[in-house]
Amino acid sequence: MADSGIHVVEFNPVNPLAHNAKTWRLNNRDHRKLLVVDGRIAFVGGINISDAYSSGSFLRHKTKKGNPSFGWRDTHVEIEGPAVAEFQKLFLATWKKQGGAPLSQSDYFPQLHKQGNEIVRAIGSVANDPTSPIYLTLLSAINHAERQVHLTNAYFVPNPQFLKTLMDAAQRGVDVKLILPSHSDSWIVFNAGRSHYTTLLRAGVKIYERRGAVMHAKTATIDGVWSTIGSTNLDWRSFLHNDEINAVILGSDFANQMEAMFANDLTQSDQIELKQWRHRPITSRFKEWLSRLPEYWL
Repeated sequence: MADSGIHVVEFNPVNPLAHNAKTWRLNNRDHRKLLVVDGRIAFVGGINISDAYSSGSFLRHKTKKGNPSFGWRDTHVEIEGPAVAEFQKLFLATWKKQGGAPLSQSDYFPQLHKQGNEIVRAIGSVANDPTSPIYLTLLSAINHAERQVHLTNAYFVPNPQFLKTLMDAAQRGVDVKLILPSHSDSWIVFNAGRSHYTTLLRAGVKIYERRGAVMHAKTATIDGVWSTIGSTNLDWRSFLHNDEINAVILGSDFANQMEAMFANDLTQSDQIELKQWRHRPITSRFKEWLSRLPEYWL
């Protein structure tokens, strides 16, 4: 890429001598998926730049003859208007922190005009921040939910506080639904997440597992007006160890589109019922227990 004229900066290089050794952490990663075009359009969500996505998000494909694999189900959002400047600022802050060459601010912040009626905010979090803005925003939104909390997520290994927040919402009568993967590219994360199902189901949280595609979206819609799309998984890694980015969008029209996607995913998902879940094989229980042991690092 550099040979083609693309300016590239490595995030947290493996070699600590290639960067500031005082801030270098082997476990910290840039998990953000952000594209800003001409300072006017921002794309944010869960989509990676990878061969796995070239087959289409909703379709099955075959990598090798006789070896079927699933396509990826993901969600991204295109944003225009003044909020784009906030996404640009987050990109430039990371660029500078990782030793990128100085960039002229005037080249990256054109005049922007309001687009649509939704209120859009960019929220970024960085590794080792005990007050992760994305995490606190999610907790606050769920704590204030009155009718419904609809979450779609790829890697579900929540900490105790987030679990309690979901259960408290369900127990006060909020319709809490989770759509999670029925299979995953990480068996240990998949099983660690499943280890929490019994506790959630007993509290009244409804859990569904998406069939036919690898669920990779990270979205939430609350009370038909509050929505978020981004890179943040509901796990310790996103809350503590990664740089993440989300768009929070307030508006019923956008939330209705999110709810339509959620409803479509439900038609392609299997609900996990507590009665049946209690009768799962002992081998599954063992895998869940074993996978949960290192959940802080997953």
